[in-house]
Formats: sequence, structure tokens, C-alpha cells
Amino acid sequence: MPTAVAAPFRFFSLQVVRTRRLGPSLARVTFAGPDLSAFASGGQDQSLSLFLPHPGQSEPRVPIELGWGSPRSSEAESGGGWWQGWRELPDDVRAVMRSYTLRALRRDPDEIDIDFVLHGVEPGAATPAGPASRWAYEAAPGDRVLLLGPAIEDNRAIRFRPPEDTDLVVIWADETAVPAASAILEALPAGTRAQAWLEVEHVADVQDLVTAADADINWLVRDHVPHRPKGMGGAPTPMAVDAVRAAQLPPAERPYVWIAGESGQVKELRRHLVRERGIDRRRITFVGYWRRGLTEEQLREQE
Repeated sequence: MPTAVAAPFRFFSLQVVRTRRLGPSLARVTFAGPDLSAFASGGQDQSLSLFLPHPGQSEPRVPIELGWGSPRSSEAESGGGWWQGWRELPDDVRAVMRSYTLRALRRDPDEIDIDFVLHGVEPGAATPAGPASRWAYEAAPGDRVLLLGPAIEDNRAIRFRPPEDTDLVVIWADETAVPAASAILEALPAGTRAQAWLEVEHVADVQDLVTAADADINWLVRDHVPHRPKGMGGAPTPMAVDAVRAAQLPPAERPYVWIAGESGQVKELRRHLVRERGIDRRRITFVGYWRRGLTEEQLREQE
């Protein structure tokens, strides 16, 4: 399997250009900035760190020598020395940091899209919105953010790396990973066989994807699960594992699997694919984007 080059990441100062609702639970925010020309990514599941301001702040607080232009220090270029200082800032001052994947990168003009899950923003929600969902729901042109992203195309924050001999691509994603899965599917070349399951909350969250690949894309809608309590938001259900377990995969000698989303679901799917399907664990990429019951700060403390 291809390996990534170790390369520095750097900060990019960005502003919101426009927003678009993709469905009841999904919103797309488009960003631009004067130094985005230096942003480089050659992968469809490019991981990013996004820094958001608290309500009342005009820009996110990260303790580095960084104006709203290009980074001025080697530490900023490597994405390194700011970390301890950021952690030492008061909770209500330091920027909210969240991990996202790149949905799209465009040139001329330089823009990127990031898709946000909007759990808890609806009136009367059982679980209130987190800071990132709330920010995305209220985002408007001109709002400022910081992004820690790659300076070269081949970097370690790209995980979708099918071996050259792959004869079937298998994908599962919940809505937190749907942006990455969608970008992967859209980029697959003609002649590639693919089987995908994409899980969302509402039927209106289902998106039309265009791909040149020979892809069977199955959308799983949690709101259709019988006897499921309302207001559960992004709570996992047995739907994911049940759908994959019941499926008859196309015959393949060298499949490659990419699964991403809630950690518990990802682990259970990986266990099924290895133990029950007999797929070589070295040909499975699995990424826990979030864990039920824990915030990203709590997850980070456990690392």
C-alpha cells in the first residue's frame, strides 16, 4: 500500500464565502483566503483541523505569530509549537478545534468546501448543538476561521490508499464521513468496481453523487428505523452492520475497504469484514471520526 511523505502542515487564515444547506442535518460552508493558493492536497479524504471562534469573538484565538495572511514562523509552518499555548488558554477564550475532511478544493479562484453535520440545531432538540454545529448553522460570509492543513499533496492525513491491485472498493460511512466518502466515489476512475453504504439521519440528507466508477451506492436512512426514539440525532443504530452483513459483495480476489464514522460502528464493521468475510485486515482502512458519548476534547484527552 502506498505510504505518505512526512511533510509539514501549516495554518491558513480563511473567511466564509457562502453557505448552503444540503439537507436537514447537513450544511456546506465554502471558504477562501489570500494564502489558500499554498494549500495542497492530493487525496479525497484529506483530514483537516478547523479552528472556530467563540460567540462574540471576531476571530479564533490560537497563540501563534499569525496574522490574517501567510504564517510568519517556522512553528506555524509545521503546525507544531502553538499546541501547548493553545491548551493553556482559558476554555472560553481558546479557539474551538474540530477535525473535518475536505469536501472539495477548487482553483481560480482558490476555494475549499467543508460539510458540517448539524445535530441539535433544530428547536426542541433532545441534545443541544455542539459549538461546531452551532457555528456552521449561523455562519455568514466574512466570518473568520483558521485551518491547519497540508502544504504538500501527499501527506499523512490522507488515509484512502487502495493498493494498485485492488479489484473492488468497499466503503461505509456515517454522515460525519459522507463528505470524504462522496469525494472518494466521485474521484474513482471508470472501470473501478465499488460497493458503498452511506448512512444519514433523514431522507432529505441523501445526495446525488456522480461517479465514473461501476458503483453500487446504498443510502441508509436512520429516521426510517422502526421503533427508534425521536430526537436521537446521530446516535448509531444496528442498521450499518446489518446492511453490510446482509449484502452479497461482488466477487473479488483483492478487495480494499474504507470505513469511517462512529468508532463503535467502525470497529464492529471491521470485525465483521475480517472474521466473517475473510478480508485481509491489511487491506482495510478504518477511521473513528467520533465516539458516542464523548466530545472531541474528551477523545483528545484519551489519546
